[in-house]
Amino acid sequence: MPAKKDVDAIIDPKGSLEILSHQEIARLTDTSSSGLHELFRQCALAVLNTGSKLDDSREVLERYKEFQISILQQDWGIKLDLKQAPSNAFVEGEVIMGIGEHLFAVLRDIVFFNNEIERLVKHSGDKDAISNLVFHILRNAKVLKSSSKPDLIVCWGGHSIGRVEYKYTKDVGYELGLRGLNVCTGCGPGAMKGPMKGATIAHAKQRIKDGHYIGMTEPGIIAAESPNAIVNRLVIMPDIEKRLEGFVRLANGIIVFPGGAGTAEEILYILGVLLNPENKGMPFPLIFTGPKESEDYFSQIHRFIGDTLGFEAQQLYKIIIGDAKTVARTMKKGLESVYQYRKEKGDAFYYNWLLDIAPEFQEPFEPTHENMSELKLSLELPKHELAANLRRAFSGIVAGNVKDDGIRAIEAHGVFEIHGEENIMNPLDELLKAFVAQDRMKLPDENGYKPCYKIIK
Repeated sequence: MPAKKDVDAIIDPKGSLEILSHQEIARLTDTSSSGLHELFRQCALAVLNTGSKLDDSREVLERYKEFQISILQQDWGIKLDLKQAPSNAFVEGEVIMGIGEHLFAVLRDIVFFNNEIERLVKHSGDKDAISNLVFHILRNAKVLKSSSKPDLIVCWGGHSIGRVEYKYTKDVGYELGLRGLNVCTGCGPGAMKGPMKGATIAHAKQRIKDGHYIGMTEPGIIAAESPNAIVNRLVIMPDIEKRLEGFVRLANGIIVFPGGAGTAEEILYILGVLLNPENKGMPFPLIFTGPKESEDYFSQIHRFIGDTLGFEAQQLYKIIIGDAKTVARTMKKGLESVYQYRKEKGDAFYYNWLLDIAPEFQEPFEPTHENMSELKLSLELPKHELAANLRRAFSGIVAGNVKDDGIRAIEAHGVFEIHGEENIMNPLDELLKAFVAQDRMKLPDENGYKPCYKIIK
């Protein structure tokens, strides 16, 4: 237990949201199951817990179960009243400015997407309505940067990586920053922090004062992956599917570093989207990279993709090992094709409207035991549909590893069972065993990793 976690404080607005309607305040303070208070409390706690070494949502919530947050309505606006907040978020009794900004970003996004989702329900099954919702959340968060050229690179990778891999992510971020490129990640530690850290140093050297370091998360994962200190644009998406769509709509290119189940989920998402026949021929730079020590990891990922999604999927990305400069140069060159394509098609650089994202990549997947066991994993499926179901399988594993609801479901009903054809289950089993052996599933602890799933062939 930490020595001190009982800071009480009143926080002034930090530029994201200063006024609320009476109805919005009522929802945020409603502690019933239909209210937003617990969602707001959990996300706020995650922000205040920045720098934590925990990646178990339930453990975070238990450790700070006495933490409370409430809204103080003033004549001119609002303040946040914190009780028994984590002390590491404060210096001399004052909240760290970046953390204060992130607190109000949480408030801004929860209020906004709650209002928007009510309207979205009327358009259930409408993929354009969902894409518009994602756009409106990002615009409201002020992360859509009008630019004369494509310059935003999304970086994916694991929160549980070693020092050598972490240093390499910084090296790549540095090379991207030297070339004037901005970075968006999942906002947490490890491969989500390294590229931002490298880019900030490079931007300082290039005297770039308006660098974007966008962190995009969702309520289910934020407690396990608290925002790192470099994020200067935090966005909370309603669920993992809208978070993933946000990444690929924002991205002018994507770089994937080593990771575990969450990174595999991201890889399968983008490959499934790009395998959709509607997106054939659309330039989308996609690079898998890591230091020399990660070569076997990417060989296994490449083999898994070939065994399940085939040669066509393998042609959608490049693997570059141990060469940060070549990664940045290759990405910069790829952005030239993006620029020409979007200019010809009249599409924006800051949001990829032309990308067709099918409903199976947008509809929220609830990783219950029944849903996990009923996933269809067959080579008879069209490749983009198989990718969607494999993505859901990994999403369930992530939930069982680090999300509060998933952990409790595993404790109550046992491990998830994943069924499928042997020629898919064998590569999947091998990949997951490698993740476990390499400590990529969770941050290592003295008890070791206990799988939350069982592969059934």
